[in-house]
Amino acid sequence: MSLKTVLILLGLALATIFALVCVLLTRGRSPRSCQHLSPEQEDVEDGQSLVFADLTAEEMSQVVRYLQGHLGVPLVDASRAKPSDNCIASVDLQVPAKAEVLRFLDGGGARPAREALAVLYFGSQAEPNVTEYVVGPLPLPAYHRDVTVQKYGGKLPYHRRPVTGKEYVDINALVQRELKKAPRFLAACCESDGTNLVILTTAPRGFKSGDRLTWFVLFHNVAGTGYYLSPVGLEVLVDHGDLQVSRWQLRKVFYNGRYFASTRELEQEFLAGALEVVRLKQPQADAVLGSMRPRRPPGSPGPLQFEPQGPRYSVRDNRVTFQGWSIAFGMNPNTGPRLFDIRYRGERIVYELSLQEALALYGSNCPGGMSTRYLDGSFGIGRFAYELVRGLDCPYTATYVDRHYLAEADTPKTNQNSLCIFEHDSALPLRRHFSDSQSLYYGGLRKNTLVIRAISTLINYDYIWDFMFHGSGAVEVRVHATGYISSSFFHGQGTDYGNRVGPHTLGTMHLHHMHYKVDLDVDGQLNSLETQDMEYEFVKDPWSTQNTIERPYLRRERLEKEDQAAFPLNAPMPRYLSFVSPNTNKWEHPRSYRIQVISFAGKHLPTSSSMERSISWGRYQLAVTRRKEEEPTSTSIYNQNDPWTPTVAFANFINNETITNQDLVAWITVGFLHVPHAEDVPNTVTVGNGVGFFLRPYNYFNEDPSVDSSDSVYFSSEQDAGACGANPLACLSSAAACAPRLPPFHFGGFLNL
Repeated sequence: MSLKTVLILLGLALATIFALVCVLLTRGRSPRSCQHLSPEQEDVEDGQSLVFADLTAEEMSQVVRYLQGHLGVPLVDASRAKPSDNCIASVDLQVPAKAEVLRFLDGGGARPAREALAVLYFGSQAEPNVTEYVVGPLPLPAYHRDVTVQKYGGKLPYHRRPVTGKEYVDINALVQRELKKAPRFLAACCESDGTNLVILTTAPRGFKSGDRLTWFVLFHNVAGTGYYLSPVGLEVLVDHGDLQVSRWQLRKVFYNGRYFASTRELEQEFLAGALEVVRLKQPQADAVLGSMRPRRPPGSPGPLQFEPQGPRYSVRDNRVTFQGWSIAFGMNPNTGPRLFDIRYRGERIVYELSLQEALALYGSNCPGGMSTRYLDGSFGIGRFAYELVRGLDCPYTATYVDRHYLAEADTPKTNQNSLCIFEHDSALPLRRHFSDSQSLYYGGLRKNTLVIRAISTLINYDYIWDFMFHGSGAVEVRVHATGYISSSFFHGQGTDYGNRVGPHTLGTMHLHHMHYKVDLDVDGQLNSLETQDMEYEFVKDPWSTQNTIERPYLRRERLEKEDQAAFPLNAPMPRYLSFVSPNTNKWEHPRSYRIQVISFAGKHLPTSSSMERSISWGRYQLAVTRRKEEEPTSTSIYNQNDPWTPTVAFANFINNETITNQDLVAWITVGFLHVPHAEDVPNTVTVGNGVGFFLRPYNYFNEDPSVDSSDSVYFSSEQDAGACGANPLACLSSAAACAPRLPPFHFGGFLNL
């Protein structure tokens, strides 16, 4: 081999080594971190939204201290209070009257006094009752006033109060004592002495006002998994209406299709060989029906959403702003998420948008299932909105916000990171067009949306509450249901009420109905209601008179009265229904916002039912009424335990008042029928189980407001689409060539239970 050849080979080897070193050095170098830019600040006066802000933990504590020192009666901490005690049940914000707030926000008036609403249970009185006080001003209270009669037209009977955690503890102790009277039956049916069984409440509690009798369903309890799919066939009826816990009684026992007077009678029937027993083994954690433990090791990470230059929205106190949107957000411990003063481009669109209630109504051939009509507001939709799991419940880089509440205790609790806010790329164009004739070009805009989300866990179900704000000026409200189904023990003709999903488990049919309040202020407070729909007319063809043509035309109607604007559930509704302003846009059409409902609701409870009036909001998919300060909510937390004499009956709101040029409220019901099936195990999936509604601009603007978005894309055949200056999508390769700064994963959601 010649020297020249050796030198050439040596040179090639050195070049190869140098290239490999460069590659290795490049791979080893961490990518640069993304540089966050501050989002543009909106032109809304700082601090105004605090008029809607939830109470701080310190404000709640101040209210408790004030009440303890100024009511003149002993108050026991609700976490250990007996029914015969007095206690503070809850403390929440007293939202000021709308007129006061608007004078402050729009007219330069004084800031309304900051006040709290305190709910107290007075069990240690000659006439036990529930009383509501407004306490203020905060942060240093100096007065309180009883508003119970003003709000409800009379005193609140004590039996209407929601069941407290302490009451459930005492009920469980009673059930455990009663189970000890049937030891051999329990050993045979359930491989149990009772201590590995857990009870699940039903509601309402009886058949008439004053009743407090609750069916409790018993399940095998397995650590680390949901017990809701493991019923043992045993249910008990507990009378817990007496103020003295020692006088509570077990009134009835149900097992596998038969009723007994007591657990002692159940035991006697078993020992006599007169009872058909289904012998169940204690489920094992690794094989129990409904286990959510992963069955495969983790795979490669999925796609990750991140903001290369930081969030494009801004969160300050209780207000979020994003590309023209401004929203004040909060959380009612009973009814859940509530938004106020929703503005787009500086104009108020919605004064209040709030969840009112979530109903779950079941069918079964077991007493617990067949009598269940959960009104989740009485349990606490907001209170049980726990910490969100970063990267699963919300995007990893979302903004997470703590919420404070005071319920059944004298000290506030904090649900950390229980509300999230993020910009969502839906991977769908908001609008686009590819022009393939005449001039050749492409124009479009990504559908990026601001999302405010909370998730409530209400016993077995998890509800995902979403409020979304689009670049087109539209508001989208959506709820998804997931979590565990509730179940009954499978026996007899069980499949008339659902599907069998396990050896002895009946997934019981039920409906989910949710109710919302939407106080729209479209170009001002005074609005009217207009409907539009299509009809066909048959006309002679103008250019060929011997022929006819079916021509669609638009039928418009202004609805004058509330009765006209109450649309029954599942009945046809006009396809276009809008809140209209007296003012017009550039094209001389009334500035309007359209309500578009997306729902698959089940059938409403028959009006002949003795408890129907307590959920009479469910009669209507949409009802529009005049706004009244004395009609702030469509239901009450007291309706659950006395649905036969409802504290608030929504049907009373509709009394045929005029709705032309008035301050109006839309009350919207959405929901779906759920017949559980095998694929609901372990959990119901969100796919196909989402409903909601849109608020969409309809001639409110002169054109689609998203044309002003800085995210718009346009390039023609005459341009270089790969040039960053001509096409912002071409800039992504450099703008997004950075590593997102992900905070360490942390979860503290188990600490507050």
